[in-house]
Amino acid sequence: MLAAVVTGPRVGPVAASFPDPPAAEGRELVTLVAAGLHPVVRQLAAGEHYGSTDARPSVPGVDAVARTADGALVYTGFTAHPYGTFAERLAVPMSFPLPDGTDPLQAAAALNPGMASWLPLREAARRGPLGTVLVVGATGVAGSLAVRNALALGAAHVVAVGRDTAALDVAVDGGRGAVTAVPLSSVRDDDVRTLTDALAERRPGLVLDFLWGAPAESVLDALTGSGLDEDEHRTEYVEIGQAAGPRASVPAALLRSTALTLRGSGAGSGSVQEVLAEIPVYLGRLADGSVHVDVEAYPLERVADAWGATSRGRRVVVTGPAYDGPR
Repeated sequence: MLAAVVTGPRVGPVAASFPDPPAAEGRELVTLVAAGLHPVVRQLAAGEHYGSTDARPSVPGVDAVARTADGALVYTGFTAHPYGTFAERLAVPMSFPLPDGTDPLQAAAALNPGMASWLPLREAARRGPLGTVLVVGATGVAGSLAVRNALALGAAHVVAVGRDTAALDVAVDGGRGAVTAVPLSSVRDDDVRTLTDALAERRPGLVLDFLWGAPAESVLDALTGSGLDEDEHRTEYVEIGQAAGPRASVPAALLRSTALTLRGSGAGSGSVQEVLAEIPVYLGRLADGSVHVDVEAYPLERVADAWGATSRGRRVVVTGPAYDGPR
C-alpha cells in the first residue's frame, strides 16, 4: 500500500510502498479518508515526544477519518506501531460513526486539537462554574478552539493570550464580548506587567497552556500573589502543549501565595475511557457546525509537501483513497 514513511529522526516522511497492516484479531481494516497533521504527529515522528519510539521505518499519524468495508464513515485511530494513520489502509481496534452531515476533513482536522481543551474544560465544569478561563497560545488552531470550547461550556470570561495580534482580534470578535485579548511581546518584563494588569480583575480559575516555555514563566509570574493579606484563590494550571519550549521554571513564591494546582493533559495523564466517552460528544459539535477550523488538504502522495507546509491558523490534513471530495 501507499503510505507516508519515516526512516529517521527529524526526517520528514516520503510517500512510499509499505506493507499492509495485518488483519489481527480485534482489529478492523478500514480505508483512509483523511488524517490530521497535528503537532503531536510531528513530535512523535521526530522522536521529540514522550511517546516516541526509535523503531523505524514507520508510518506517522495518530487519528483519522476512514471508510469501513460497508461504506460507513468513522473517526478512528489507535493503530499499532509501526503503523500510523497516514496510510491507505489502517487496522484499528475501535471507531466512532461520523454523524450525518459531518465534513470528514473537519473531523480529521479539528477533533484532536479540539479535544485537547474540551477534556480539561469538561472536567472542570463538572466541579462547578468555570468563571474566568485563561488560554495561553490562543492564536493557534488548538488555542482558538479552546476559546470557543470554554465559552460553550459556560465560562463567564476568557482571557486569550498570544503573539499574533490579528488572530487575537478574531478570537475576541468570535467571543461575543466575553473574551479579552492579551498580546505577548518578546520582552519578558513587559509581558508580566501586561498579564498582571489583565488578570487583576479577572483571576482565572483555569489556565490552559499550549505554549509552555518562556510564555508560561510570564503567566506564572503574573499569577503570583503580592501581599500577605490576600484571600485564597484556587487556580488549576493545565499544561497541554509545548510550542514555545519543553521547560519552564516555577516561582517558589507562586506556590506559597496561590492555591495552584499544576498538571498536564495528554496520553497517560488521564483516563482513556474518559477520552473515548467524549469523542462522540465532540463529533456532535462538529456535525452541528459549532466547531470549525480552516483546512488545507494534500493527497497522500504529496505528504512531503504537506509536511513542509506552514499554514498558520490552518490545520493540514492528508487525504487517502476513500476521500471523494475535491483534490
